[in-house]
Amino acid sequence: MKNEVTIRPVVNESGLPIQPLYTADDVDASGGLAMLGRPGEYPFTRGIHRLMYRKQPFTMRQYTGFGNAADTNRRFKYLIANGQTGLNVAFDLATQCGLDSDDARAAGEVGRVGMAVDTLRDFEIAFDGIDLDRITVSLTVNGSAAILIAMYLAMAAKRGFDLKTLRGTAQNDILKEFVGRGTWIFPVEPSIRLVGDTIEYCAEHAPKYSPVSVCGYHIRESGATPTQEMAWAFCIARAYADEVVRRGVPIDDFADRLSYNFNIYGNLFEQVAKFRAGRGLWAKIVREQYDAKKPSSMWLRMIAGGGGSGLTAEQPELNIVRGAYYALVGALSGAQTMALCCYDEAYTIPSEYAQRISLRTMQLLVEEIGLADTVDPLGGSYYVETLTNRMRDEMQRIVAETDAAGGIVELIEQGVIQARVSAQAYRLRRAIESGEFPKVGVNRYRTEGESERDVEMHPYDEAAAAAQVAALQRVRAERDAAAVARALARIEADARGARNLMPAIVDAVQAYASVGEITERLVGVFGRYVEPVRFDEPDLAELARARAEVVA
Repeated sequence: MKNEVTIRPVVNESGLPIQPLYTADDVDASGGLAMLGRPGEYPFTRGIHRLMYRKQPFTMRQYTGFGNAADTNRRFKYLIANGQTGLNVAFDLATQCGLDSDDARAAGEVGRVGMAVDTLRDFEIAFDGIDLDRITVSLTVNGSAAILIAMYLAMAAKRGFDLKTLRGTAQNDILKEFVGRGTWIFPVEPSIRLVGDTIEYCAEHAPKYSPVSVCGYHIRESGATPTQEMAWAFCIARAYADEVVRRGVPIDDFADRLSYNFNIYGNLFEQVAKFRAGRGLWAKIVREQYDAKKPSSMWLRMIAGGGGSGLTAEQPELNIVRGAYYALVGALSGAQTMALCCYDEAYTIPSEYAQRISLRTMQLLVEEIGLADTVDPLGGSYYVETLTNRMRDEMQRIVAETDAAGGIVELIEQGVIQARVSAQAYRLRRAIESGEFPKVGVNRYRTEGESERDVEMHPYDEAAAAAQVAALQRVRAERDAAAVARALARIEADARGARNLMPAIVDAVQAYASVGEITERLVGVFGRYVEPVRFDEPDLAELARARAEVVA
């Protein structure tokens, strides 16, 4: 017709087409309000607590840690003095991969992207003067998580804190490492065993501590869509839950200590709907598949912060604006903890100045912008409720498809999930380079000479690395060598058997055995993971059909 208007099509990153207008009819067509409920009540779509931030604002953390334990301790105290209410600790790659600082494979990486930790002595220095009853601590480790959790608990107990009431979290999600970051050590099955050991051990000895933070964050950073991020995180969480339930631990004894780390970047409404949808779906999974009875077992407890993939080295000041919107998403989504990225994080370890800006951004949301005034302020929006329903359906489809294709553990072992995520990341990079996917400052509104701009990088401190190695050697000279040898022998024996490894690991760290020494004993039993290499992009639906034909 002559007056007909042509509008551009809009499809979000999850692949869902977006209409120019939403009404109550769209909400009804997407499933209505059956999964909405009230805040603090099943299915928790509107939030896991009745009053949410009106009662207590989200915990504010900044991801930090660099150099040695003393350097990191000074930064911790700086952030706490500026109003931070939790610590999110970064460890260097050597520590994450189970290497001591004097290992030849650690050369050039000691203290570079996080705090170097070799023995319990480093934890004692890093947390000196920090009240662990008032400041909760999140440990961002992975392959070596069981060892670092043992060090944290041993340090806290040595300082007189009650482990029965100690709160904190560990990024102890090894399956996402096989998909995303790559700081694995052991093969898949023994890695899952270690995660199960930490959950089982903490359920008995540190029941308020969260021994695993399932990380959709890194799956998203590696190329997954927002719905894949949530769906595959839920599949991974079920793998850990299955391991612990198989040991005879009831779901209600540990499910409320499972936590999640999710990513925020991209379209505001898609991100808000993602979290609202995810809360309802996780509650449904835990109640229906595991027969959980406690409401808290069904909570999706999450930390959410801006993803590094959303930031740009070009025109980095724009990252301050991006970060503010990421924080807004986290608050509108009902995150329990926020770890907001810093504007310089696209190219360096965040400076104190950048971290203070991110911390002040979160404080502004609470103190000035009104994000703590009411619960789920976007609840009831035709658009948000429709999008929430449709994204929940898409997450359920991905979970079902993953299960039908063999389950998340098998697909990760075969490299299937990795191949799909990598292929998607490649397509997105090409879309950014071509301008098809808009990125302000990168392929839109570039500044003349932007590519030649100098940025201040975080320097590698050779002297600090040498001091860390010297400190490790002093600990080795001063400790009880016989006690260390007995503890390491016990770890090896327990690894060859079926015992929970955490008591032996705790015993070893208390004797000041090092991360590398403990890791090598476990490697001697478990071996090292070898990444499968694939050049195809497997289709999960086709894999599921092939599997069904074999069964038939």
